[in-house]
Amino acid sequence: MTTAGARQGAKGARSVGQGSGGVDFRSAVPAPVVLLTGPEDYLAARAIDSIRRQARSADPGLEVTKLDAQGYGAGELSIAASPSLFGEKKLIEANGLESMNEDFLKDALAYVASPDPDVVLILRHAGGTRGKKLLDAVKATAAPVVDCQPLKKDSDKAAFVAAEFKGSGRRIEREAIDALVAAVGSSLAELGAACSQLQLDATSTVDVATIEKYFGGRVEATAFKVADAALAGRRAQALSAFRHAIETGVDPVPIVAAIASKLRTLAKVAGEHGSAQSIARSLGLQPWLVEQAQRDIRGWTPKSLAEAIRAVAEADAEVKGLSRDPAYAVERALAVVSASARAR
Repeated sequence: MTTAGARQGAKGARSVGQGSGGVDFRSAVPAPVVLLTGPEDYLAARAIDSIRRQARSADPGLEVTKLDAQGYGAGELSIAASPSLFGEKKLIEANGLESMNEDFLKDALAYVASPDPDVVLILRHAGGTRGKKLLDAVKATAAPVVDCQPLKKDSDKAAFVAAEFKGSGRRIEREAIDALVAAVGSSLAELGAACSQLQLDATSTVDVATIEKYFGGRVEATAFKVADAALAGRRAQALSAFRHAIETGVDPVPIVAAIASKLRTLAKVAGEHGSAQSIARSLGLQPWLVEQAQRDIRGWTPKSLAEAIRAVAEADAEVKGLSRDPAYAVERALAVVSASARAR
């Protein structure tokens, strides 16, 4: 990854799991009350594990209590937070706040108004309006809040990967980040596990070849391999990769989606003017992805791009039920896209 790309990735990564006035999930530390909100369980689990590990490091005898806010019984929080007979520190993990009952709401409101400074209380709320009064009460205090929202944009997932590698002692090239997101980016938990695996197993800088070695068999990786070949004008390679994918049981739908995604990025960048940084901010993309699209779009005409987009749109409809032969529909689209690319 270039220095500029690394800086941008780190900058983007700071917003992962971080809400307005909140903290990044990686920066979560023990506090009298810590609130984790949002439906992304993986980010919440990472934050909880980190807090628990830090608390146990400070006191190996840490006593951990888990509460279910939905099946909560009146007074359980007070009992869990009461001083230990042997003076061990306490950590209380309250889960399921989005389904909390009235007893939990009442006890939690009273507790967060005057929390025990020697106890760590983690409140996990996965979303929804239930318990809003409690959330507002916590946010009105100095308690840290970790916003655990799903990462839907590839740019956010790329920033996540860059942050995972930052400080790990293992470098990853920016093109490899894109390949990794394409390979396992449908699940944040799998993406995080993939980063950990690469940091442990890779013996040098992680490049695209490394990603291919570890994750080349994944459906998403196969889809983007076909798309990259087609957009580069390599028809034979695109068709060969596609046919191999079909023979091994890959559904054609994600392959068409990958081609469409690449073409949409080209179309967006083609209509923009300015630096890669400014265009990236405008479109919500990573600067390196914009730079790549700017290189790819050179020579494309509005007509050839429109023809490629139209062919892929038709293939998308056909693989979703309008054709009796979805594979042929994709092959026809690949031929058009490859021809359009060669006509640049």
